[in-house]
Amino acid sequence: MRDLLNPAMPFIAVTVAVAAGLVLSWLLRKIVLQLNRKRPELRTASRVARQPLRLALCLIGVRAALGLTASHESWHAAVDHFLLIGLIASLAWLAVAVLLILEAVVLDRYSVDVADNRRARRLRTQTILARRIGVALVVVLAAGSVMLTFPAIQALGAGLLASAGVISIVAGLAVQTSLVNVFAGMQLAFTDAIRVDDVVVVQKEWGRIEEITLTYVVVHIWDDRRLILPSTYFTTTPFENWTRRQSAVMGTVEFDLDWRAPVEDMRVELRRVLADTDLWDERVGILQITDATGGFVRVRILVSAADSAALFDLRCLIREAMVTFLQQGHPEALPHQRWEKYDGGTPSRRTLPFQWDDSAQDPRRPDRGESQLFTGSLEAVERSRAFSGPGEDVFEDRDKHLASRN
Repeated sequence: MRDLLNPAMPFIAVTVAVAAGLVLSWLLRKIVLQLNRKRPELRTASRVARQPLRLALCLIGVRAALGLTASHESWHAAVDHFLLIGLIASLAWLAVAVLLILEAVVLDRYSVDVADNRRARRLRTQTILARRIGVALVVVLAAGSVMLTFPAIQALGAGLLASAGVISIVAGLAVQTSLVNVFAGMQLAFTDAIRVDDVVVVQKEWGRIEEITLTYVVVHIWDDRRLILPSTYFTTTPFENWTRRQSAVMGTVEFDLDWRAPVEDMRVELRRVLADTDLWDERVGILQITDATGGFVRVRILVSAADSAALFDLRCLIREAMVTFLQQGHPEALPHQRWEKYDGGTPSRRTLPFQWDDSAQDPRRPDRGESQLFTGSLEAVERSRAFSGPGEDVFEDRDKHLASRN
């Protein structure tokens, strides 16, 4: 009877170990959730660790069961090595799941859906990057541990350690660019230069920081494009950060209007528009004339808003309201182009330059085509005198030209 039970003992032990692992994982999850029952977000986040926890506990139980019941079998060494690799992988999976749970708890606690979210965005950025660094380290350690379970690789590792200096130099040269970006990404995360959801202007594009990785940064452009830049761009190139200290920003709306623009009426209309909208944060709302040259007056409206998105909508609202106000109530304030018509008399140099010797206006010139050869300057008059002689009309034209220049 004992001989019949001995072959079945490993199978029975493995079954009991798997059942014990499943029950233990269920109990551990219940205990953790009970201790943190005031955090409902943990229940959803903890689901990612359920499968790796079950797998790790079951593999630990199976290894222990086979070690107690089948250690003398010829196949035990190969099976145990396979189970060891699986256990290392499951523990790495569990570690990654724990990092994801911690990230989810932190991100849920510090929400960015508030007016002043600078601290929340900084913690969010640092948490995401710390999780990614942790995941990378866990994967590297797990891969190294699996490789060290093979005796051949252990011998190779001992030989490589003897030439570690040369290998480190070669590896450093090979991954120099990648390492520079990695360190730049870590610098961005912990120096608080940029954060997730920051409003920036890079390469003349306005957008928000959508994602920060160890090697690149994703900028969500206002028209739903994504601008992907290496991390070193933000450590070596100047850029604009509109929400570095606070989310509230200011912006301008400018108009080039006629000199008859009703400035006071426009101020009244501006106050009315700002009072009727929730986009304005009531900090700044002024109208000024900043320039008056080139035939126009430049009217600048300076307003403020709680964030950049609200500011953009507020500027569009004010621009539309002011254009409608001027079109309907003060059309004379719209830009005009003025032209002055010449109606005879002595032409000035400003209105008709170099047209003083036009034969069509001088009946004393019989040949208009010939006179056109010597026009436009005093030197042309002298050339006309040399070719045609000092006629009376030439001297008169020269005197008129000198008078106009003086």
